[in-house]
Amino acid sequence: MPDTCFTYILGSVKDGKARTYVGWTTDVEARLAAHNAGTGAKSTRGRTWVVLHTEEFKTRGEAMSREWHLKRDRTFRKKLLEAYLA
Repeated sequence: MPDTCFTYILGSVKDGKARTYVGWTTDVEARLAAHNAGTGAKSTRGRTWVVLHTEEFKTRGEAMSREWHLKRDRTFRKKLLEAYLA
């Protein structure tokens, strides 16, 4: 049986600029460590990231579908980032 899959939203602030990043994985902590070590996605390099939100799914397909939707939901991501910064 395949591992449980997760979608996640990361947040980061550097030089006064706040950003979010959305992805999917089977191990959120390992993926966060990879992003923070500069070995994650190219767009996440050079920043320190924190997990703002995770969701659990039974299949990779479900996680990837949710990732697609979260990447397009800028309002939700902005609210998460604002809550983190408050």
